[in-house]
Amino acid sequence: MIAPAIAAWLAAALALSASPAAVALACTVALSAAAVLAARHRTTVTAAALAATLLCACAGATAGVLAGTAVHRGPLPQLARRTAEVTLEATVTDDPRTARSGSTVVLEAEATRLDGPAGTTALRTPVLVMAGQRSWLGLLPSTRIRLHGRLALPTLGGAADRIAAVVRVSGREPPHVIAPPTALQRAAARLRSGLRRATDGLAPDARALLPGLVVGDTSRIPADLDDAFRATDLTHLLAVSGGNFTILLALLIGPSHLSARAERRGLAARLGLPLRLTALLGGALSLGFVIVCRPDPSVLRAAACGLITLLALGTGRRRSLLPALAAAVLLLVLFDPWLARSYGFLLSVLATGALLTLAPRWSEALQRRGLRPRLAEAVAAAGAAQAVCGPVIALLAAQVSLVAVPCNLLSEPAVAAATVLGFAAMAAAPVALPAAKCLAWLAGWPAGWTAVVARTGAALPGAALPWPGGWTGCLLLAAVTAAAVPAARRVRLLRRPWACAGLALLLLLAVVRPAPLTRAVTGWPPSGWRLAACDVGQGDALVLAAGDGAAVVVDAGPEPHAVDACLRALQVERIPLLILSHFHADHVDGLPGVLHGRAVGMIETTPFARPPGRAAFVHRAAARAGVPVTEGVAGERRQLGDLSWEVLWPPPAGTSAAAEDGPNDASLVLLVRTAGLTLLLLGDLEPPAQQALSEAYPGLPPVDVLKVAHHGSAHQDAQLLRALHPRLALISVGTHNRYGHPAAATVAALKEQGATVLRTDTDGAVAVTGAAAAVTAGRGRRRRTGARCTGCRACGITEPWIPLILTPTSAASTSLARPPPMRRRCASSTSGTSSPCRSRTCRSIWERRSCWRAGPSWRRWCRQGAAASATSSTAPSPTC
Repeated sequence: MIAPAIAAWLAAALALSASPAAVALACTVALSAAAVLAARHRTTVTAAALAATLLCACAGATAGVLAGTAVHRGPLPQLARRTAEVTLEATVTDDPRTARSGSTVVLEAEATRLDGPAGTTALRTPVLVMAGQRSWLGLLPSTRIRLHGRLALPTLGGAADRIAAVVRVSGREPPHVIAPPTALQRAAARLRSGLRRATDGLAPDARALLPGLVVGDTSRIPADLDDAFRATDLTHLLAVSGGNFTILLALLIGPSHLSARAERRGLAARLGLPLRLTALLGGALSLGFVIVCRPDPSVLRAAACGLITLLALGTGRRRSLLPALAAAVLLLVLFDPWLARSYGFLLSVLATGALLTLAPRWSEALQRRGLRPRLAEAVAAAGAAQAVCGPVIALLAAQVSLVAVPCNLLSEPAVAAATVLGFAAMAAAPVALPAAKCLAWLAGWPAGWTAVVARTGAALPGAALPWPGGWTGCLLLAAVTAAAVPAARRVRLLRRPWACAGLALLLLLAVVRPAPLTRAVTGWPPSGWRLAACDVGQGDALVLAAGDGAAVVVDAGPEPHAVDACLRALQVERIPLLILSHFHADHVDGLPGVLHGRAVGMIETTPFARPPGRAAFVHRAAARAGVPVTEGVAGERRQLGDLSWEVLWPPPAGTSAAAEDGPNDASLVLLVRTAGLTLLLLGDLEPPAQQALSEAYPGLPPVDVLKVAHHGSAHQDAQLLRALHPRLALISVGTHNRYGHPAAATVAALKEQGATVLRTDTDGAVAVTGAAAAVTAGRGRRRRTGARCTGCRACGITEPWIPLILTPTSAASTSLARPPPMRRRCASSTSGTSSPCRSRTCRSIWERRSCWRAGPSWRRWCRQGAAASATSSTAPSPTC
């Protein structure tokens, strides 16, 4: 059964996007080959197996091409290309969910009727409905609704391939229900809502997690807990799978290897039920499990495997579980060919296959080395599942979890207890809510422990190892795993305790990453850093050092994990002030990552709360964390030790049309002074607001570091850039972003001013030290730039950097004294003479650079390999 199932799977996956003619031709060839094999080799087992494989491949291809063409059949795809407005009747096919933004409700449905100028058209077309009213969350699967909205084509790739069109519901009207859900769905909804009511009084993590562990209801799980489960590879616990169903089935029939024997166990044996009645009850349990937990890929796979096992039990024909898994895969792929392209289905099948094939062998090997049987089984199961699922996870997440196996081992006993008690609470809730609350309270303890394991594992500095994404990373990790397992067997690693202890110590150091060791190995973070620009993708997250373990953070980036990892790498534990320049998602959506595990004193935002949805998100997140929120005011000045800053923009509401033109122009602009350096952080200001800023502060002096506005877009005010004349320009931008940031014209204009331009998309995270050096983390490797006469090139500066001089005036306008121009000398190594620099940086900065000691003091030297001339700075350098 294994080869036919794989053949049907691959054929269905390929046929979903293939042309019907090509599939028909391939099926004709395969059927002809199968007929020839069957005719010439009737008694040969190999020929029969090959013919069966070809037949199953034809069946899978036929099912796939029919499902693929059904998506594009009918008028909706053509109307979606024209973004037409339509009135539809549709049947809800899945539970509604809230988009990550929190302001949109998304649900899958099947359009059954289209009302248009040409009349009424009957349909069976899958659509994705997006609505702005939270009342849509109350819809149940099988509910028939009527809606009016504008069509759009779905984004290609992933689950969107099975969607013909996206329907954006017009207005904020509640859903118009024309037929209620079925009785089965209403019963399932009562059970699910009863479980939610029973968990209402639990601790936040247990309250959110228990419905997810029991029935896959993740509606209450916050983003930070979801990220913790992803970082520790525990997300399979929230996608109800074979583990949950196995626990329920074991309660009924006992261990599967004893289920057909006289010594069988379980509730059925205790009640004296015959085998066939036990199989029927198990089938009913499987059906109820699918209805209550929803027909997700892992649920369908688990239920199908269970039904095949129960069928073998009821007919008296015992079968091994691996053919049952293959038969389940074959049936499900033929029933729903889109499962062939589901990564969730793939992970579920791979994990189950590893538990049936690799885990028993590894468990026996561990037991032979003296490990207790139960512990050996748990370690082998977690290791085998991680080994086969790791390449697929690397393909999707571009990382390898180093804590997945220990976290799974620590959570496994708790998950079993929480599942049993949670199902009992769900069953008791409709008839006895107090009893259900008691059971839920008991289940809350193991559920809370699982959340603690996930959060603790995710908080470790080395919880996840960066890995190439896509198919390259997947195949690379698969090759490494395939080579490592046999190599460990050949060298008999388990018989070498000192080698095992050494590997365990190396893994522990890689996960814990002690700060002194990390800095010694990677050079990050550099000693004495004053400003760091985190690599958070297409967004901003800047960190200003404010003492040991403390920092002022400006913006939070577009997602929590990246900024959390950056702050952990910088060893920031206390944040006296978090400044959010404006409320766009690429600046505020990472807020939970900043708040996670850190003491935050206050959040300061722009006074212009636009867009309102993201502003409300910030206030909700701050309220949950108990952090007060205040608004920044132009002219406001604050100081923390030797770190001081002033808010220059925006002016009060009603005083500047430029500031109220949009969220970008309402960005908080900060003038920062730290360790003798002057920094200007421009947020996302557009040219009109930049011009207004120049007019409000005509004495704005040149700065040492400029955070370029709006990720280096083409919309910059050239006059402001000339006035600022920065030495170092930082551009926080994402790799291969769709906006074309940074613009080549902006980068060229900055370089013409003599600025060194560093970008997070190519240089990684950037840190500026008090010694006027810039150090970049690099993409995939750490590299030091400023300390070796590269990066922030300050060679030729003969005077120390002059600190900013502030002349207090009114809050609306502050006059800033411009420091005198600094003299720069560039010395020639051939002539021994020096001449004025032609720009703010020495022009002779070549591809190959080096530093060595020359004379009584350290000097910076920059040279071009075998070039006859070189340029050096006569300024002493503490790093060269």
